[in-house]
Amino acid sequence: MASNGEDVRSSSPAQAGPGAEPLPTADAAQLDTAEDFEVLEEEEEEEEEEDLSELPPLENVGRLPASAREDAQPAEQGLGEVAEDPQEWLDVLGSGLLKKKTLVPGQGLDTRPRKGQDVTIRMKATLEDGSVVEENSALTFTLGDCDVLQALDLCVQLLEMRETALIVSDAKYCYGARGRSPDIPPNTALTLEVELLAAQDAPDLELLSGKEKIDLANRKRERGNFFYQQADYVLAINSYDIALKIIGSSSKVNFSPDEEAELLDIKVKCLNNLAASQLKLDHYEAALKSCNLVLEHQPGNIKALFRKGKVLAQQGEYREAIPILKAALKLEPSNKTIHAELSKLVKKHTDQKNVETEMYRKMLGNPSATGIPGKCKDKLPWSIPWKWLFGATAIALGGVALSVVIAARN
Repeated sequence: MASNGEDVRSSSPAQAGPGAEPLPTADAAQLDTAEDFEVLEEEEEEEEEEDLSELPPLENVGRLPASAREDAQPAEQGLGEVAEDPQEWLDVLGSGLLKKKTLVPGQGLDTRPRKGQDVTIRMKATLEDGSVVEENSALTFTLGDCDVLQALDLCVQLLEMRETALIVSDAKYCYGARGRSPDIPPNTALTLEVELLAAQDAPDLELLSGKEKIDLANRKRERGNFFYQQADYVLAINSYDIALKIIGSSSKVNFSPDEEAELLDIKVKCLNNLAASQLKLDHYEAALKSCNLVLEHQPGNIKALFRKGKVLAQQGEYREAIPILKAALKLEPSNKTIHAELSKLVKKHTDQKNVETEMYRKMLGNPSATGIPGKCKDKLPWSIPWKWLFGATAIALGGVALSVVIAARN
């Protein structure tokens, strides 16, 4: 049985990435070792070091290979044609940024797919000038899981079976401000020609074999990596949460020890990258929870230690953050990122203590030696206590004498 995962799903989409076919096992394995930004790389590029605040600390986010780019595939006609027949177009969101027009009618409203189903579509993607940037004759994905371009995720659920439609989408619901190098420039609208070929219920997670569960969780995790690289942290969190939910689902199938170990490895990667995404959104409590879940499984996980220290530092808890970063540095003494963060925290902690000391000094009215008035400096610090000591001694001697007199009379 797979170990339980933590479902901390964040809410809905902002900008989506490309459409995705299920990746072959070989491609998934390649991503695990080479492209997964969960992997700690010593040799990060120099230009990326300046952007450590913008990238997951200690992670190599590199570009996903073409095979992992799960791209959506729009249609041949440009945006200019939309204005010709405005009555035929459905304004999907009411903002004019995403429109759909039926080219070939389908088999009826009751044949529309539902969220959570696995759908298969034929798709072609074009730019405004009509150039085709992608084609796929059988793209399969889970509807509503943000496995593909958001334009597809939103519009395919409006298609009837065997319907062919034209979808015109603003860049916001395609590749956004970053585009997709080299064929889709930043802030580029796309036209998608889509035909709905099939829809069926997603497989029962309880009945998945170990390999099937591993492959499915990996695809969702890789999707989260794509969204992270697109700086779409909300959708990244969504994908990592789906992967964690798959891993943590109960199973009626027995898994081998190797499969259990691989599922745990994917879980740790998802939690680490989830924490990185939550940090980007300043969700500190959620990020701290994700780090702690990693450390429950792997107390010496450097990335989780680093991010936990970073979260505590962001919350001003320098005293707690410093020993955690020291523990990470002990595990990776040559890591410059940890060195820099630790040095910064030690300085902040020292400055914080100096400010607190000065504040307490003022609150307690404890002036410095240079602030003592001249007439007070002449007074000996023991003069007043001596008077009290003399009086106390006299009282004590009187009490002894009185005791002697009473004893003599008796």
